[in-house]
Amino acid sequence: MGAGNTQTRRRAVPWLLLALWVGVLAVVSPFAAKLADVQHDRITDYLPASADSTKVAELQEQLPGGETTQLVLVYHRDGGLTPADREIAERQVARIAGEHELTADPRGVPAADGATLMYPVATNEPGSDEDLRDAFVEDVRDTAHSTDGLTVEVGGPGALNTDAAKVYDSLGGPLLYTTVAVVAVLLILIYRSPVLWLVPLVVAGIADYLSMGVAYGLNQAFGTTVSGQSSGIMTILVFGAGTDYALLIVSRYREELRRVERPYEAMIAALRGCGPAVLASSGTVAAGLLCLLAADLNSNRGMGPLGTVGVLCALVAMLTLLPAILVLLGRRVFWPLVPAFGSTPRARRSLFAAMGSSAGRRPVTVLVSGALALGALALGALNLPGSLKQEDSFVDRPESVAAMRTLAAAYPESSGQPITVMTPTGRAEATVTAIRATDGVDSATPGRAGEGWTEISVLASAPPQTPAETRTIETLRDRLDGSYVGGPSAQQLDLKDTNARDRLVVVPIVLVSVLLILIALLRSLVAPLLLVAAVVAVWGAALGLGGLVFEPVFGFEGTDPGLGLLSFVFLVALGVDYGIFLMHRMREESLAGAEPAAAALTALRTTGGVIASAGLVLAATFSVLMNMGLVQLVELGFVIAVGVLLDTFLVRTYLVTSASVALGRKVWWPGRMSKAPAPETAVRQPERV
Repeated sequence: MGAGNTQTRRRAVPWLLLALWVGVLAVVSPFAAKLADVQHDRITDYLPASADSTKVAELQEQLPGGETTQLVLVYHRDGGLTPADREIAERQVARIAGEHELTADPRGVPAADGATLMYPVATNEPGSDEDLRDAFVEDVRDTAHSTDGLTVEVGGPGALNTDAAKVYDSLGGPLLYTTVAVVAVLLILIYRSPVLWLVPLVVAGIADYLSMGVAYGLNQAFGTTVSGQSSGIMTILVFGAGTDYALLIVSRYREELRRVERPYEAMIAALRGCGPAVLASSGTVAAGLLCLLAADLNSNRGMGPLGTVGVLCALVAMLTLLPAILVLLGRRVFWPLVPAFGSTPRARRSLFAAMGSSAGRRPVTVLVSGALALGALALGALNLPGSLKQEDSFVDRPESVAAMRTLAAAYPESSGQPITVMTPTGRAEATVTAIRATDGVDSATPGRAGEGWTEISVLASAPPQTPAETRTIETLRDRLDGSYVGGPSAQQLDLKDTNARDRLVVVPIVLVSVLLILIALLRSLVAPLLLVAAVVAVWGAALGLGGLVFEPVFGFEGTDPGLGLLSFVFLVALGVDYGIFLMHRMREESLAGAEPAAAALTALRTTGGVIASAGLVLAATFSVLMNMGLVQLVELGFVIAVGVLLDTFLVRTYLVTSASVALGRKVWWPGRMSKAPAPETAVRQPERV
């Protein structure tokens, strides 16, 4: 009777878990639907919290009318503008001025070559509302249109922001659909089952929906920044990391079904076997991402909590909902390759066994050769192009970028992109005088005033984002005590400086956090140091490969200043995952009495296939970013995808294995396994991951 009640309770557990998830989704659903409402891609969401340019943007929002939308209308005809062209330009600009409230009457500025005419246009009409800004820009573009060989382009900071917002708005749907499609194809190839692939995919989708609700809650409770970039990365992490965890759990569950008759007991055994490694790996990723909270850059600091939410939601779903569904579906979910009770898997030649054998025969040679290969690839980082300019950040050149390039060619000795200075109103006159006396300044015009601050528009004599303009910005900041210097060029300068500062702060914190978690898990010092050194080498090699292809192959004219930090955090946190799976199994084999070399080769043979599958899925999900329209996302996706593949097929299979064989028991120093095993440990059975 007692046994029957126990079986009844066990059969009820999966149904209770399903009911619990239905309740959770019912509670979370209203909040998940609101995440898009709090997602913003304002310039302040991507700027350093403490930078001058951020202060300027925030103060501009407090002035009457809110933030200023600045545009430049560029009229151009090859061979020279005709009188009719100038009349068309005047009519179009007059119509814009009549339909919108501009801060000043637009005045045409002809180029020396007579082929180009620009009209600076500024308005406070949209204020700080992004939708109104985008509508204003599109209305101006509809009015100022090309005709009969006369090219009309709308550029300036407002147009650039609108074009960038279009790209970020497009991330949500295409990013999700592409990620789901990529994961689905890989799962079908891995499982070779018409049904099984769908279960992890559905669970990952539910975890993504849960993460959206939790992310909204974080925003409401703590004001966490939610941008298109951070929410897109969160989705990728849910599907990438979640599918990795599912691969490990399903692989172990399939193995246990051959030894255990009832699916419920088989799943319990599977979770006991691989659960600790999954928990440790997700904890490492979460800890690494949370280190981004130490960053000064708003976009990076906001990505930390959202990425952590994605990983933890994936973990919870894969440890609860996935097992419940698999148990309820029973063995038939594996059809046509159903693991029968008491059966043994078909013997076949293992690629990873062959790779492990080659690493085991000459471990030092393999280790040195692999390290030299990674070092050689890392040298490619010296070929990385310089910092990415704002106009070069689009994969496909939008109208705003085309306008900026036309301006740069037609007005080589002047800037069409103003520098904005915010100064206390009581010192406005003296500040304007000081600005006009500064080398490199062409003009300074006071504008709006309010809340104790006055806005001054400054035009440099040098083109935007050139060394000469940068010197002008730095000189103004040195001379104008108590004032803030901002604008698009100053923002790019602050981004570069802050990313350099964040690397110095965040990278050591990530390394220490990951190292401490590995020491606690593996109870060793040498093995964690080996894993951390391996992922750092992978990061360097992946960046080096980026240096070899970004400009020569992709044609990118710059590197995003945040690429180094973000790729480091993701590659270290995610790369250590696979090291945990491998070393955890190696440790269990050693506890069971295996010699160091045998333990290393057994760990590779038994976990290599799962790690390879997980690595392919994770690399594929991040490669989805390469299909997006922003250069910084393409670069980030490439470096992480390449790094994951290097880590999966070179570092884990060859370098970590060969290093473990070469070090022998010293790999577990100073733990007790670094010494000869005690007699009682030799009879322990290994727990398979």
